[in-house]
Amino acid sequence: MQASASAAASSASARASEFEASVSAQSARRSAEAEKALKGVKGRGNAVSEVGMTGLPTAQTGGVLAVMLTITNKTDRKASYAVQVDFEDPHGKVVETRYTGAENLEPGKKEQPIVFSRRPAEPKLTPRLVKAQRY
Repeated sequence: MQASASAAASSASARASEFEASVSAQSARRSAEAEKALKGVKGRGNAVSEVGMTGLPTAQTGGVLAVMLTITNKTDRKASYAVQVDFEDPHGKVVETRYTGAENLEPGKKEQPIVFSRRPAEPKLTPRLVKAQRY
């Protein structure tokens, strides 16, 4: 009986690892796609008003700086979005740039991707919504 419980726990752990790898791969693909879509965008893009940003408590993120974006398709047709968030140090210098987006978002629908900083918690960084492009 003990062996089967251990096997079940091991199997659950393996599934969790596979899921985490899948989410990570999807996030990396989404980031690369968004960065590519924003390459030629001048200014802030055509969809800044369709993106909101909310900081997440570090107690919920394991001490990592993270922001949740709320991307809302305010148009009357399906659209994809690319978003750039910069993390700035206390002097306003950009120390990290992250990309994300939403694909094939139906009219009126929302998607809420989370952007994580990979930088240490100190010095305190400030996330800024830099660009958002609907395409």
